[in-house]
Amino acid sequence: MNLRRLLVLAQNVFREVIRDRLLYLIGLFTLIMVAAGRLVPELSSIAAEKVLQDLGLGAIALLGLVVTVFVGSNLVQAEVEKRTLLVLLAKPMTRSEFIVGKHLGLCGVLAVLIAAMGAIHLLLLQAYQVAFEVGPVLWALLFLWLELCLLGAIALLFGAVMSPLLTTLLTFALYGIGQLSPDIVKLTQVTENPGLQRAVRLLYLVLPDLSRLNFRNDAIYGNLPGPGGLAIAALYALVYTSLLLAGASLLFQRREF
Repeated sequence: MNLRRLLVLAQNVFREVIRDRLLYLIGLFTLIMVAAGRLVPELSSIAAEKVLQDLGLGAIALLGLVVTVFVGSNLVQAEVEKRTLLVLLAKPMTRSEFIVGKHLGLCGVLAVLIAAMGAIHLLLLQAYQVAFEVGPVLWALLFLWLELCLLGAIALLFGAVMSPLLTTLLTFALYGIGQLSPDIVKLTQVTENPGLQRAVRLLYLVLPDLSRLNFRNDAIYGNLPGPGGLAIAALYALVYTSLLLAGASLLFQRREF
């Protein structure tokens, strides 16, 4: 793969998304947190601090999810509809470079979005005199970014061969399954059906376990795993994302235009 072509394609994605909606989402997040700061103090002081931290990280995750799914679902189809895909592929650019470049651009957008909202979140917590530790919050935001980058690769995998609407629905579905997959496995263990248990276990191994990357509650309550646990979670995200991009590239190479 040519690094220069990847970066050019990533920059185009970044500029388009930044220009369109990103600033509005950051403004919306700020309004949510300012409003929460006015309403939450009605609770007891300790509860209010936890609620504000949880609400802030939850809002960042939700807005990041919306950007990831809706932008990621249209990255391929937008080029098809604008008739620019054939021009790009006519140049010395492979279809694999197209997929990876689009994903890099989406990851760049998510990095800026999470960094901006994370900075606002921390500044407002400080302004509200909420006691918090910066380190755990930053770790939680980093793994949120890895989680959304993995989800973006899922959107590209579906978007390589499906319509944006179907891609959006399936990506949201996998996000929900990925967040609840450990609980689903535990629920099937109470049944006495070995076949069902094996099938669910197989799905658990194949489908992404996004709960592995969700450290938001752990950051709030000071229960982050040690360096080894964080390293294993990061490696899981990177390997799974790489496999998804490889699959998306393979599917995209077989698509006719």
